[in-house]
Amino acid sequence: MTSISATLSSSDRLASSGARIALILLRARAVLVLVLLLILFSALAPSFLTGANLSILTKHVAISAILAIGMTFVILSGGIDLSVGSVAGLGGMVAGYILTQGITLGGTTYHPGVFVAILATIALCLVVGALNGWLVSRAGVAPFIATLGTLYIARGSALLMSNGKTFPNLAAHAPSFAFIGQGFLLRIPIPVWLMFALFAVAAFIAAKTPFGRHVYAIGGNERAARLAGIVVPRVKMYTFLFSAFCAGLVGLIIASQLEAAHPATGESFELNAIAAVVLGGTSLMGGRGSVTGSLIGAFVIGVLADGLVMLGVSEFWQIVIKGVVIVLAVAIDQLQSRLQAKFLPLLLRSNPEAGA
Repeated sequence: MTSISATLSSSDRLASSGARIALILLRARAVLVLVLLLILFSALAPSFLTGANLSILTKHVAISAILAIGMTFVILSGGIDLSVGSVAGLGGMVAGYILTQGITLGGTTYHPGVFVAILATIALCLVVGALNGWLVSRAGVAPFIATLGTLYIARGSALLMSNGKTFPNLAAHAPSFAFIGQGFLLRIPIPVWLMFALFAVAAFIAAKTPFGRHVYAIGGNERAARLAGIVVPRVKMYTFLFSAFCAGLVGLIIASQLEAAHPATGESFELNAIAAVVLGGTSLMGGRGSVTGSLIGAFVIGVLADGLVMLGVSEFWQIVIKGVVIVLAVAIDQLQSRLQAKFLPLLLRSNPEAGA
């Protein structure tokens, strides 16, 4: 009897060790993939790790990362926001319109400048975020459907604003506007500073505040969160507002970088954001993930895109590869969920602190 128990105990320990290693590797997948990509592209393209290319790379990553940071809170709460790309495009158009056309009041046209353009952009994007939040948290519309609808509303509004045309030469109308997307501080691009500042705030909120704990609780079990006294509609509203704020910031950055506002800006950006979030280990079912993981996931997406360009890979193949990456990311996320469900009781028996 004792030998049988010892054999079972030994078998449990072996399975526990294997499961623990597998889960550690799955949780660290974004870091592992990022390191492998950096090694691969630096070997195949000697100019990949040069200062000039890294400056360009980080500016591109900042776009996906800022959207992914906002998207993380929505997905952690069990939702999804498909409208962020279109909201970014609409935000850029609002800034472009104000800077080039001005604001007409009582027959007089005023050119209020960059600060007002920024405020108006963020305000309108927050209106879209509030609409998303209301549809999901109050009207009971599924997040996928609600944000798909606002995706088209935002895209159509951007087209109507300029009749499908571009607002060009923004820097000529407001030279300081170019600083948002093209400026440097301590030789680091301003968009990168914005990305890390937003990351620091978001990571703190997610990990150290009651709001962050409420987001995780709602994504893990919304019914239990309601019974625990969490005001679920309010929390969901704030997640969509934050996502829309991030989208508005991205719209401003892109318009500043291009010195032009185009209504098609932001198309498919939501896919990059979702891919970054999932690659970073956030579950599409909600309740599990981190802002740090999403930032690393954005770097994976950015490094992959930049490396493929430097290797001369066709743009069409890049789209295919990006799709494969998204599918693999979701598949790995599902694998991690199944492994945790299967082996967590075993891990807790072998190490009671594993569930802490």
